[in-house]
Amino acid sequence: MEDTRQRSIIYCLIAVVVLTGKVNGQLAENFYALTCPMVEAIVKQTVNTKVSQTFTTIPATLRLFFHDCFVEGCDASVIIASPNGDAEKDAPDNLSLAGDGFDTVIKAKQAVESVCPGVVSCADVLAIAARDVVVAAGGPLFNVELGRRDGLISKASRVAGNLPLPTFNLVQLNTMFAKHNLTELDMIALSGAHTLGFSHCNRFANRIYSFSPTSKVDPSLDPTYATQLMDACPQNVDPSIAINMDPVTPNTFDNAYYQNLVSGKGLFTSDQVLFTDPSSQSTVNDFANNPGDFNQAFITAMRKLGQTGVKLGNQGEIRKDCTTFN
Repeated sequence: MEDTRQRSIIYCLIAVVVLTGKVNGQLAENFYALTCPMVEAIVKQTVNTKVSQTFTTIPATLRLFFHDCFVEGCDASVIIASPNGDAEKDAPDNLSLAGDGFDTVIKAKQAVESVCPGVVSCADVLAIAARDVVVAAGGPLFNVELGRRDGLISKASRVAGNLPLPTFNLVQLNTMFAKHNLTELDMIALSGAHTLGFSHCNRFANRIYSFSPTSKVDPSLDPTYATQLMDACPQNVDPSIAINMDPVTPNTFDNAYYQNLVSGKGLFTSDQVLFTDPSSQSTVNDFANNPGDFNQAFITAMRKLGQTGVKLGNQGEIRKDCTTFN
């Protein structure tokens, strides 16, 4: 009788551990199964409302997730606001992050707090929202691992050198992504997020006006596309003018980004190099011809990205307000 009771207790404990996902402090898809089972539905509702108000919500939220994970890890440190202008979001490399991404996460967190106060981290809300905006744009649905804690550091001075630049070559891209346990395949797949959103003229002006002493235009650019970029971004133009990253289907998450690279229509040097470098060209060709291959690689890469530098267990905190430490 005693053995039966002990076994029952053990089985119950195992069930609780499995349901809460708290196995060795790891992320788990069902982390909030007992504590906030509606969290994903709540975040999705907020995301869909924001998307219906402005499409910018989609690329802004996805880019926010990437910028967050690459600096302090996926810990929502990028959302912290500072009256002194010295938080992570205030760094020069983050000033172009659109406000709609921040607003989406802040509002989603508020909605979650009204149902499950003090339970779900801002980092997890951002991870869920990043998945949801991909789906909202026609991209693949995938499960998100949860259980992140919010970070306690957010400094502008720690951003420089941790985010890829539009001038990067393949070696520089691979080196930076490898620091986060992301392979060349992951990097190329995540670059596909450039099928959404926009960039400002000053981020690629060197490719159309001052590429080299012998050629003002980057020869890897399709000539017609280069002319279109010059028309949209004349010299000495207002740098705030925005250009679609994908000139074909800018509002749809698809594999057109890779088809554009094959056609010489990558906006950044760091985009076009994925096709011009022989090491990565075959992957670009595969993604351009096989959307299923791209979608699967993107899912894998997003899940790996979401594991970057996460705080678990007793690390960090669960912020009440995403913009400020508790």
